[in-house]
Amino acid sequence: MNRYLLATLILERIEQSRTRIEHQFKASENKIGYFWIDDLLPEEIVHQIAEQFPSKKEMVLKKSLKEDKHIGVQMNQYPPLLEEITYAFQDPRIVALIANICSIKNPIPDDSLYAGGLSLMAEKQFLQPHLDNSHDANREMWRVLNLLYYVTPQWEEEFGGNLEIWPNGLNQPPITIWSKFNRLAVMTTHNDSLHSVSPVVVDNERKCVSNYYFSKKPLRETDTFHVTSFRGRPNQKVLDKVLQIDTALRMGIRKVFKKGIKENPHIYKKSE
Repeated sequence: MNRYLLATLILERIEQSRTRIEHQFKASENKIGYFWIDDLLPEEIVHQIAEQFPSKKEMVLKKSLKEDKHIGVQMNQYPPLLEEITYAFQDPRIVALIANICSIKNPIPDDSLYAGGLSLMAEKQFLQPHLDNSHDANREMWRVLNLLYYVTPQWEEEFGGNLEIWPNGLNQPPITIWSKFNRLAVMTTHNDSLHSVSPVVVDNERKCVSNYYFSKKPLRETDTFHVTSFRGRPNQKVLDKVLQIDTALRMGIRKVFKKGIKENPHIYKKSE
């Protein structure tokens, strides 16, 4: 399966679900707009994607107080199907359709997979509540949409590793979006798009294919530049203070060095 054929199947499934997901998005867009679609692709294809996912030792571990996960972005090191499914979500037909559903003008998919690509979370791994970096790697475009495609067979909601969005801030419970097998979740990214991934609580691996769409204009007129900004959960008061200080320090650095002081390694460096 190449990316065009995969995108064609995805396009058909989105069109089948369009009425429902438009309603879901419209009902949530005043805070954090989101929708999800189940059974995105024929199951036999998704099983192949999951089976060909790289092992943890073939991925990069990102571990700190903020996050604990494995990422894979150097796609030419992995089976071709993984690159094809990743870039299927960047097919112009898919981009245009999702943009129309979300009322976003002229979104631009990210060929470099900055902060996108493959992610894997095993037992006890997590992602703290955070706002994604507001811009692309060159700080030229605004991040506007986050696409997450979950491919672990028989993944139950109680296993953890689920997307959590916090439309009412950390003082109110989040909305949990189960990282269900063959589910695509889409959410907007702006100054208030606080989200997280709950800790995995079983001896298993939650696998995800992710993409971001960018735009020359921010999603909201009030959006401002910010680095990836982490917070503690409601019961993590001390950690919350530490993470807010960390964000303030990194913001200070970016005021002096527009693109930071070191190159972000989470970018697909393609062969010439």
